Amino acid sequence: MTDLLALAAELVAIPSVTGDEHRLATQIETELRQVPWLTVDRLGDSVVARTNLGRERRVVLAGHTDTVPGPTGARIEGDTLYGTGAADMKAGLAVYLELARSISEPVVDVTYVFYAREEGSFADNELGDLFADRADLLAGDLALLGEPTDAWIEAGCQGSLRIEVSLRGARAHTARPWMGDNAIHRMGRLLALVEAFEERRPVVDGCEFREALQAVSVTGGLAGNVVPDLATVTLNHRVAPDRTLEEAVAGVRTLLAPVLRDGDSFEVLDRSEPAQPGLGDPLLADLVRRAGLKVRAKLGWTDVARFSAAGVPASNFGPGDPELAHTAGERVDRSAIDAVHTALTNLLTTTPEE
Repeated sequence: MTDLLALAAELVAIPSVTGDEHRLATQIETELRQVPWLTVDRLGDSVVARTNLGRERRVVLAGHTDTVPGPTGARIEGDTLYGTGAADMKAGLAVYLELARSISEPVVDVTYVFYAREEGSFADNELGDLFADRADLLAGDLALLGEPTDAWIEAGCQGSLRIEVSLRGARAHTARPWMGDNAIHRMGRLLALVEAFEERRPVVDGCEFREALQAVSVTGGLAGNVVPDLATVTLNHRVAPDRTLEEAVAGVRTLLAPVLRDGDSFEVLDRSEPAQPGLGDPLLADLVRRAGLKVRAKLGWTDVARFSAAGVPASNFGPGDPELAHTAGERVDRSAIDAVHTALTNLLTTTPEE
């Protein structure tokens, strides 16, 4: 059997910071085109390989090839791989690549998706381009995203809102502040409301989600002797999948209503939909049961939401500790890679239990 830790190290050793995935995509494409039971398509820097055996159900295994910026190179110490992207998510890609090359007669048809630009903006993510231009390549009955989950099933995902609120005031000389209206002082009252936000912790499909509202950027001020007439805050709101983004936006408006007044602005800059856990899907339920997997909610946003919006039940399942993603000490252990590989091999090669 292929040494999966070594294979993951080979992938980590190929730099693929967002926007620079061409070399890794070409490497993956070259290897998959040598597999006789796969049909391979490449769009941009994304590679899709599929079996076409006429099975009743199809599983999609998808993962992004890009990483955040960081040190280059891979290092193995004992049974641990260190390097940028080791957990997020080249260990998962190594599992997918090995499954694609080694399982010629899966009991379900399988689509392997290696896509670019996930770590950048929502609009630049090439999975969105695939859904827009070749949605037929992404069709399936279940999608699993190889995000680092420590070999847990992290079901669904929370939605995300970025909201910009601008408060107006009136300029004046700081020696005569009573002639003006300090917008930054008004912002202090708004931030107090945000800090006092009472998080919701709804349980959806047996998974507890945990909403959050955080100020992530504040700007304001003109000069050291001027009462500011404008202050702006950017808020990030994480939204559980038991309500719509429209309901969440309305909730933030209500929270801030005691501070807002005529002339202020409230704008939603971008939005990412949440996804239901989908644990009732027979294939996913069978995977959880047979592999004895632990299940929890995905508190962040991932591309499971794109599959869910397309009507494909989806979940996150991959090796690596999610808390180590994007850190200087990013690493992944052999045991986690092997556990994910074993579970997915079982899913693809054993007829689901009735």
